[in-house]
Amino acid sequence: MVITKSGRRMFPAFKVRCSGLDRKARYMLLMDIVAADDYRYKFHNSRWMVAGKADPEMPKRMYIHPDSPATGEQWMSKAVTFHKLKLTNNISDKHGFTILNSMHKYQPRFHIVRANDILKLPYSTFKTYVFPETEFIAVTAYQNEKITQLKIDNNPFAKGFRHTGNGRREKRYFFFQKFIFRFI
Repeated sequence: MVITKSGRRMFPAFKVRCSGLDRKARYMLLMDIVAADDYRYKFHNSRWMVAGKADPEMPKRMYIHPDSPATGEQWMSKAVTFHKLKLTNNISDKHGFTILNSMHKYQPRFHIVRANDILKLPYSTFKTYVFPETEFIAVTAYQNEKITQLKIDNNPFAKGFRHTGNGRREKRYFFFQKFIFRFI
């Protein structure tokens, strides 16, 4: 998962379906991301390897889904997507993004809290869910060309990197290419 100083949305986005909630009760859905282990990693010989002890943890931030609070009926009516959550490596972040260390492994956690007000969160009953298949390593640049291509092919926000798209980088490249041809 690529992280940047300015913040980048997770892709693919974390998406869940809720069931078994009290239809009339109000709930808040939250997500946080915690270290999966105590190691730093490197990509070597086409695989991830432990490269030493983890850096000190960044401050923990809880992301509250923007539709919170809502009734159990509303949450259960459709898939819930955390597509607006942003990741950063900027320790001075003032936007509320989730701060992570590059080359470290992380595990997203999903929380359902029965509460109708943010001020009642600390005193409310909650349930936490962890899906092991959502574990990822945070990077500032993809280490594997196959992952780079997979993300470009499937991420609707990556059109600037596609050969058929008209993203900013591509336009700049073609402009530069035309300039060279005229110059020669």
